[in-house]
Amino acid sequence: MQRYDLRHLKDNFYDRMMEILNKDVASEDVAIFMFEIGDFSPVQKSADLIKEAGHQLMNSLKFNEVDWTVVVKRRID
Repeated sequence: MQRYDLRHLKDNFYDRMMEILNKDVASEDVAIFMFEIGDFSPVQKSADLIKEAGHQLMNSLKFNEVDWTVVVKRRID
């Protein structure tokens, strides 16, 4: 399990999150992604992308006032 801090990307973290999941995370391994939210739309969009890609969203929670974390298990391709 490894944590990836994508907060510096602001609203443009989706492509990088999926790139990490598909290239850097081993099948059946877990990754934790941190990103910054303004409204809550990035939370739903990230959950939708994870599901569409066939991965498993294991947890999604507010980390502090502006940051969010998602825990994702990469599924076998």
